Amino acid sequence: MRAQPPSVPDGTCVYAVGDIHGRHDLLRDLQRRIAADAAGRNAGRRVIVYLGDYVDRGPDSRAVIETLAGAPLPGFESVHLRGNHETLLLDFLDDVTIAPLWFANGGDNTLESYGVAVGHDDPPDDLQAAFRAAFPPAHKAFLEGLALSHVEGGYAFVHAGVRPGVPLAAQAEEDLIWIRDEFLDATADHGHVVVHGHSIATRPEERANRIAIDTGAFYSGALTALVLDGATRNFIQTTD
Repeated sequence: MRAQPPSVPDGTCVYAVGDIHGRHDLLRDLQRRIAADAAGRNAGRRVIVYLGDYVDRGPDSRAVIETLAGAPLPGFESVHLRGNHETLLLDFLDDVTIAPLWFANGGDNTLESYGVAVGHDDPPDDLQAAFRAAFPPAHKAFLEGLALSHVEGGYAFVHAGVRPGVPLAAQAEEDLIWIRDEFLDATADHGHVVVHGHSIATRPEERANRIAIDTGAFYSGALTALVLDGATRNFIQTTD
């Protein structure tokens, strides 16, 4: 049992944003809501942690990356984490054999957002070549520079979760961006309360050792942010 509730550092307010998946419209809506919420708080330091899965499934992955790779919201620090979908995209640039897995998970929507039309009979080699030509170097550099984890006070932020019993600094990248049941079913204290996306829930889930905020924005219209201010928590959410 924890002796006291987790908190973020004094004077800091943290906003953690769940999986965006190409919904640029929802990202901009949520950013406006975050800015309005922060205006009513006294925190001298404001941080937005984006939990990954910016691309695939939704219609405008390119615009999402363009926005996130640009300047942060005025008055905010931005932390960008890597999700499994960013890894699939980067893998496809070098390894065409990943195409069936990526396309089955919405990679075709990402290609189309970059102007690469995807037909059922198009050879993956041709699609890879077209995507390489259309994918801006700045977008590639942004994805390659994504962090795997971030800590603020008593909270650790990752995309998918952590391997129980393994210190955060020793976690494998594959677990941080892909893990599900071993993490979701665990009741152990992970050393921090883990804030994560990756596994969709109809509403944010709060457990003693984790908080899940992937609410399936690409189809539900609900993109969720967790707000941490001192020892308090609340949520901001969009709706279509």
